[in-house]
Amino acid sequence: MDILIQQGDITTVSVDAIVNAANTSLLGGGGVDGAIHSAGGPEILAATKQLRNTSLPDGLPTGDAVATTAGKLPARWVIHTVGPVYSASTDRRDQLVSAYRRSLEVADELGATSIAFPTISAGVYGWPHKDAVTAGVETVQAMTDQVSIETVLFVPFSQEMKTLYDNYLAG
Repeated sequence: MDILIQQGDITTVSVDAIVNAANTSLLGGGGVDGAIHSAGGPEILAATKQLRNTSLPDGLPTGDAVATTAGKLPARWVIHTVGPVYSASTDRRDQLVSAYRRSLEVADELGATSIAFPTISAGVYGWPHKDAVTAGVETVQAMTDQVSIETVLFVPFSQEMKTLYDNYLAG
């Protein structure tokens, strides 16, 4: 599995699946979630509403993942996952790891060979950036032999986050 870093806008990346750092409602929000819904068009919202009306009436649990169409995005699918809100008093890292793991498992079930991730929980959910990067990369590396995905692309929005990925991968 190749692990690559590409700073930029995840909505413009041409891969089989892009991961949306969603909220439990699946009905759109701010940050990456808002950008994906906006760029992907109404097909994504229609698909998430359908999930809410059928299999996920209470929303998507933290640490889980589900796929929908990618609408107008260059990807084939959007994999929506809910990362945890950071808490200094409660260890929720297992939920963050689960969000990455479940996203990879869903992508694998779909037959995707390439996937792009934002830095889950590192925006408004307040996860410390360095640990968010570490959790994501370590989880992907641990899943190498468990999925058939060939390329994992981390797409940090800022140069600061890209530097954290570069430094982590450099060892």
